[in-house]
Formats: sequence, C-alpha cells, structure tokens
Amino acid sequence: MAKLLYITANPKSDVKLSKGMQIGEAFLEEFKKEQPDIEIEKMHLYEMEIPEIDMDLLYGRAKLSFMGYTFEQLTVEEQTKLKKMHALADRFIDADYYVFVTPLWNLGSPSILKAFLDNLFIVNKTFVNKEHGPEGLLTNRKAIHIQTRGGIYSTGPMVDFEFGDRFLRKALGFLGLEMMDTVVAEGMDHFPKQAAEIVAAAKGKAAAAAREMARAKMEVQ
Repeated sequence: MAKLLYITANPKSDVKLSKGMQIGEAFLEEFKKEQPDIEIEKMHLYEMEIPEIDMDLLYGRAKLSFMGYTFEQLTVEEQTKLKKMHALADRFIDADYYVFVTPLWNLGSPSILKAFLDNLFIVNKTFVNKEHGPEGLLTNRKAIHIQTRGGIYSTGPMVDFEFGDRFLRKALGFLGLEMMDTVVAEGMDHFPKQAAEIVAAAKGKAAAAAREMARAKMEVQ
C-alpha cells in the first residue's frame, strides 16, 4: 500500500484558522479520490518533539562518522538524541508521497521546518558521498510544497527575497525526491478583500496537482 506523508509547519491547530491547511486538505481530498486506499500519515511539526542539532548531536554524529567511535562509546545523551533523529528519518523514508504545507514568514519558512529537515540529512541513509559529489537516496518519490504568502513574491521587487520554498525544494531535491510545481497562494495581506478568491484558486491548483501526483506511475517503496 502506498503511503503519503502530510507535513504542516503552522502553530494553528484548527484547519479553519489556517488558509494553507485548508488548501492542503483540498489536496488530500482529491488525492484520495484517485487513490482511495492510500495511507495518510499527518505530521504537525508544532505538536512533535523534534531533535535540534545541539552539542550532543553535533559531536555524536562526528564521533561516528570520522572519529572512530562506536555507538556504544557515545554518551547516553548522544545515543538518545541520535536514536530520535534516526527514528524521525525512518518515518520520513517510509513514505512514497510527500506534501509540505507552510507559510512564508519573514522571507523564509518557520524555523521548526529547518529543525525537522536537519534530521533527514544522514549520510549513507538518505544520501551518499561519491567521487562526483553527494547523491540522494530517496528516489522514486514525489513531493509538493503548498505555501501561503501574505505579500507578493512571484513577481516584482520581492522575487529574490523568497527563501522558504526555494530552500525546501533544494533540500528535498538533494535527498533525491522529485519536486512538483509549488502551489502558491499569495497576496492575502496585500489584498485582504480578495483573500477568499485567492484561496479558492489555490485549492483548484492543489486539486489538479493531487490528480497529477496520484496518477503518476511509481514503484511503491
């Protein structure tokens, strides 16, 4: 059975309060029409305990990668945090499709998303280093980003200041995932009277993207 991992980075727990999650739900509804048996796992990052790269994780990884330590020789703190990191990465690797729903805050995504992504960059697990450079191992997987923006970043003077979608696409592509075109709903703060119309249009784009993703021929992991 194929599995879809639905990841949201928004402190709002009520879908009614989040335009991004409303668009995300439209994506899921359409996807389920195409693949009724799809298993959907939801990760609300603000409700999770996500390991952050601190001194324990920094040195624990270094000891294992090039300092000659075995896992048993690490401190209890290093072992515990590395286990949590690998457990989170394993949950991610277990999926076939990925949907990220995030807002654009202060030119980038919420910091909790960066903390989450830091747990996925594990050499020989999600990528390998080869003579020609790093190579992602999470191939034969599709991902899409649904992003809401209060301002306008697709055209005009702010184009070069959007780092949320740009970073996420590069990070996931580095790991080997195939990225679909991002579904963007922007300008809600600039044009509040048009917010409902903007969200409705984004829901339509999300539904179309869901059909495309669900119909793509992929080998189930």
